[in-house]
Amino acid sequence: MAFFTKEYFKFFSELEKNNNKVWFDANRSRYEEFLKKPFKSFVEHIIAELAKDDDTIYREASKCIFRINKDIRFSKDKSPYKLNCAAVFGKGGTKDTRPGYFLHLGHKEIFIGGGMYSPSKEEVEKIRQEIYYNSDTLKAIVSKKDFKQLYGEIKGEQNKVLPEDYKAFVKEQPYIANKQFYVVTSFSKEDVLADDFDKKLLKAFKVMAPLNAFLTQAISE
Repeated sequence: MAFFTKEYFKFFSELEKNNNKVWFDANRSRYEEFLKKPFKSFVEHIIAELAKDDDTIYREASKCIFRINKDIRFSKDKSPYKLNCAAVFGKGGTKDTRPGYFLHLGHKEIFIGGGMYSPSKEEVEKIRQEIYYNSDTLKAIVSKKDFKQLYGEIKGEQNKVLPEDYKAFVKEQPYIANKQFYVVTSFSKEDVLADDFDKKLLKAFKVMAPLNAFLTQAISE
């Protein structure tokens, strides 16, 4: 079944031109009906589906959904509202930085992501050790046809200077130089409005799952 209608994207298109509290309050009923309610229903559905195969998935949808209000305290752009709805699926809610799945539905950008975007220094070191000792496992994950078709490769900034032990190894496995370990793939508005968007999303998450498992194993040790 389709969770979203064209009104979802129309609201964000209009909000972009009228990003202020007066307009938003006047159109709050539209936001509730066409964005907030269907997005929460969709997130609840995806959580339930993911939980069938992974009992560590956090179940409370409201804490997995990011607020539409922007934090403008330190931003030059004082427009108060984001132009997308977003959610995370993983072992915790929006404040959890462990490996998981990310969903971003805006009227200009529609994408999912996963892995680890902001690992700590200690986590980066643990991931590098996992790559060093289990390079073949990572190679098998990223070389799979469906992974390469959907995500291409693991993305992230890299260190130019590496510990002595890794300097030679980087030629064998360049990802050991990464400071970030994430993947991204995009969807179209037509995808989002289709009856099978949930199935496409879940399939893409399943392809991503081995990478999340690899990273989770690394930071857990």
